[in-house]
Amino acid sequence: MRVLPALFASRARLVGFLAGLFFFSLIFPAIVAASGDKSAIKTSNSGSRVSLEIYGSVATREGQRLKLITDLGNVVIRTRDTGKVDYHVHLEADASQKNAAQLLKNFAVNASGNSEGVYFRGQAFGHQLRGRLWVTVEFNVPRNYGLDVWTGGGNIESEDVTGRVSLSTSGGNILAGNVGGSARLVTDGGHITVKNVGSELAANTGGGHITSGAVSGSATLHTTGGHIRVASVGGTARLDTGGGNITLEHSGGELVASTVGGQIEVGEAAGLVRAKTGGGGIRLVRLSGPTNLETVGGSIYLTQVDGSVRASTGGGGITAWFVSSPKQPSTCDLQSADGDIVVYLPRQLAATIDAQIQQANEHHVIIDPAFSLKVSYDDASNGSRRVRAEGALNGGGETIRLRTVAGNIRLVLSDSSKQVQLYKQQMEQIQQKLASQLRMIEHSLPGSDDRP
Repeated sequence: MRVLPALFASRARLVGFLAGLFFFSLIFPAIVAASGDKSAIKTSNSGSRVSLEIYGSVATREGQRLKLITDLGNVVIRTRDTGKVDYHVHLEADASQKNAAQLLKNFAVNASGNSEGVYFRGQAFGHQLRGRLWVTVEFNVPRNYGLDVWTGGGNIESEDVTGRVSLSTSGGNILAGNVGGSARLVTDGGHITVKNVGSELAANTGGGHITSGAVSGSATLHTTGGHIRVASVGGTARLDTGGGNITLEHSGGELVASTVGGQIEVGEAAGLVRAKTGGGGIRLVRLSGPTNLETVGGSIYLTQVDGSVRASTGGGGITAWFVSSPKQPSTCDLQSADGDIVVYLPRQLAATIDAQIQQANEHHVIIDPAFSLKVSYDDASNGSRRVRAEGALNGGGETIRLRTVAGNIRLVLSDSSKQVQLYKQQMEQIQQKLASQLRMIEHSLPGSDDRP
């Protein structure tokens, strides 16, 4: 009688073994056919998931490109001193899914070399099957290489590369190290972070933040609802967000910044600046070129005005510190609907002042005794009073025009040492803010755990 249970137990183990053998036999032939004899395949069944590993290698040389297209999956790219491209595809499926084996079997891999570099294609067949498939594609490529990567859904991570880079995903984050050439980074719904870019940068996301180090060329950055943070742009910078803040430490060329509802903060701007926000404040530490600033409901703060500027706000105040000797002839037009305007002027500045308060019944023009200006009042029949202060400082010069509807206007003798101190403090604040973001990029890059 004891023989029968033992026999049945042995038989059950045999059936289980044969079933497992049958399960993996469904997978193995399909992957070999897709990958050829350049790939090594490993399968495993651990706990609640079944997985499949595909390894392969394609000979290449420096200066070429990896063109990668995969229907889905995360993509991780590491750089090495090597004359080949190594790849590793990791597939996982839920073992409880009745189609788990078929899901793994239906993901085909093809890798080959051509005159431009290496072409890799990851393709998921059998879309009618229900079930979830997790895919991660890892590559080792030469350091002097270019990248052209597209995934239908997943994150993309890349170490430093010296060539041109194009990374695109339909629904994940993009994290890139230094890029020697131009960079094009696109995601429909994730964050974009990149270190330094040696040429032009174009980045677009449907709903995440954009963070970048130094960009040597021009930069065109757009996000539907996230923040934009950039260390510097050497060429033209066009920064646009649907609802986040914009922070830029240094702008070497023309700057166009726009946000629907966030703040705009710029360190040094050497060229023309056009900045507009629907609901936040604007801060420029130093401006040298023609500048046009507009905010619907925030304040405007300018630490060193060294060029012509037009600034307007619907509901905030304006503070501007002028330098003693502008680099070029400049005009200034500051307007606020309901806020105060405070202007700091060096004693030796040659300028013509034209300041006016539209509704001055409860508001005043406050003038430092160092400046000799004429103040006049105009009383309207409706009981409102308008006040105007005007005059030439140090023989006159470019006009500084100040207008507020219902706010005060103050003209203050500038303290040069305090101005320099403010300049340094604000630049340090911006630099520290961006440095912390760049450190996060450094620690998040592939292989960062292996670095000293």
